[in-house]
Amino acid sequence: MKVEQIYTGCIAHAAYYIENNGEAAIFDPLREVQPYIDRANRDNAKIKYVFETHFHADFVSGHLDLKAKTGAEIVFGPTAKPGYEATVATDGQFFDLGNYKIKVIHTPGHTMESSTYLLIDENGKEHGIISGDTLFIGDVGRPDLAQHVIAELTQDKLARHLYHSLREKIMPLSDDLIVYPNHGAGSACGKNMSKETTDTLGNQKRTNYALRPDMTEDEFVEELLTGLTTPPGYFPKNVLMNLKGYESLDKVLEKAKHPLTADQFEVISERKDVIILDTRNATDFATAFIPNSINIGIDGSFASWVGEMISDINQKILLVAESGREEECMIRLSRVGYDHTIGYLEGGFAKWKNAGKEIDSLKRISAEQLEQILATEELSLFDVRKQSEFDSEHLIDSKNIPLNQIKHYLDVFPKDQLFVIYCAGGYRSMIAASILKQNGFENFVEVSGGFNDIAKVTKLPKTTYVCPSTML
Repeated sequence: MKVEQIYTGCIAHAAYYIENNGEAAIFDPLREVQPYIDRANRDNAKIKYVFETHFHADFVSGHLDLKAKTGAEIVFGPTAKPGYEATVATDGQFFDLGNYKIKVIHTPGHTMESSTYLLIDENGKEHGIISGDTLFIGDVGRPDLAQHVIAELTQDKLARHLYHSLREKIMPLSDDLIVYPNHGAGSACGKNMSKETTDTLGNQKRTNYALRPDMTEDEFVEELLTGLTTPPGYFPKNVLMNLKGYESLDKVLEKAKHPLTADQFEVISERKDVIILDTRNATDFATAFIPNSINIGIDGSFASWVGEMISDINQKILLVAESGREEECMIRLSRVGYDHTIGYLEGGFAKWKNAGKEIDSLKRISAEQLEQILATEELSLFDVRKQSEFDSEHLIDSKNIPLNQIKHYLDVFPKDQLFVIYCAGGYRSMIAASILKQNGFENFVEVSGGFNDIAKVTKLPKTTYVCPSTML
């Protein structure tokens, strides 16, 4: 049995494609569905089903567009109440895909409708499980997301559901099954996921902390809830889009694809309901940018940081992008529900600069330059990495303000003396720098190589390294 994993690294997401005898199924598709349609066409197959493991929080699924374009049947697990036509399966229900069978196993815990799909080949052999956010490689799904949509679903209640789902539905399955999860390392849907994106169930039983056979329910709940960070603010909004429905991506892109001259861009950017999102890399942005822009580079965890840093999912956005990458930016914005791009700077930043428009810049320094400055001056150091990264190892006397909290702690930054900001490698600190600039700060420098370079090439005093996994 062949299961094709379609992995998207920027949001650590895995969709799955299965085909047999001219019939195909897609599991947990992303918003842009044409690649799945093209894949099925290469097999001369018809997409019969779109299986959803749950109502996703970290991205907007492509199930509705796939149904509209292919006629595929959308399938959810038990208790799901979608606001559109879909099949809500019963626990244990089978679906035929060519000569394959797909069995629904209701596994509530991450959410109440969460379900795992057992894959059975043409010979009746159980091949693997598509586990959604119920079981990851090295972790299990966090149980605190659904409560942001349905208040009575506390994280304690959901954690206890998950304990029983794992032990009564998943762990009794055969050790040789392949586990196909919805996410890998870097996703905010778990806390300790492996970089591996598949494994055998037997190995997970031996190595995954949450599957220890001697673990009591209370121990499971305590370990699962320890170390959870606040979920990104856009998560509940994505859940509601996936639950209630949304506008087709084709229509979203049609409204977004408006090339603007420098003059037109300037006029629209002065509106109070619009923000300028510059998606170029940190080096180019620091050198020159349009005043009041926020920088979130497309070549990074773009969609998730947009969701973290732009609080209003309905925010009107003007794009500055490398020429030829405008549509890519629009699609990746829509992956997390940001459907209100209203235009882009035609020809990119060069056209703005060539038109003689006002520009701004940021000062970046290397780790070596930081060490030289600190040899003669005392500067406040601000580390914008996650708290777990900071706790693992950091510069002595530095302060931790995680990037996703920076807007709440602007009054902590000094206004009348020079200070330094950095992250791990320069991506997040440039986002932070653009936000500080927006809020009137001029008295700071950003370290281009971040803590990685500081630790590698300087002798600046650091705390003793502690492995992050031991702190959970």
